[in-house]
Amino acid sequence: MATATMKPMMSSGMMMPGMGAGMPAPTPAMNGLMIPRCTMKMEKCTGGMKITCSCDDKMACSMLQNLCSMMAGSRCSCCCMMNGAMVCCCNLTMGMCKCEMTKDGVCITCVSGDKSCCDMIQSCCDCMCTMMTAGCTCCLMMNDMPVCCC
Repeated sequence: MATATMKPMMSSGMMMPGMGAGMPAPTPAMNGLMIPRCTMKMEKCTGGMKITCSCDDKMACSMLQNLCSMMAGSRCSCCCMMNGAMVCCCNLTMGMCKCEMTKDGVCITCVSGDKSCCDMIQSCCDCMCTMMTAGCTCCLMMNDMPVCCC
């Protein structure tokens, strides 16, 4: 996943008229994060939806489980992308999301007791399943931090 940083207009020696020599701007630090590649399965369940992320690689599985443990209880969202551009992002803020460890990954259940919220969660599930079937990649995020991609 690529990240872009925006630099202020006054950077690396650029000068405005009437000013002395510009001070060089510090080089931004690289913030790289390896996101585990997993198999992601989404399905409707009573009251909402279930997202299952499973990894064949033990190291990727461990990383996924550690990321989810650190971010437990935070906001959950899924972004579908095609050719590097975001096509759809579903923020599952209308329900309670719970993360459980499995032998080869995690299972996130997002449910609500409210009928309208349940319908929204299940509509997100339908949307994301359709996008993935059509060839989009999906990135599961907790508190806007990617934890799993498929």
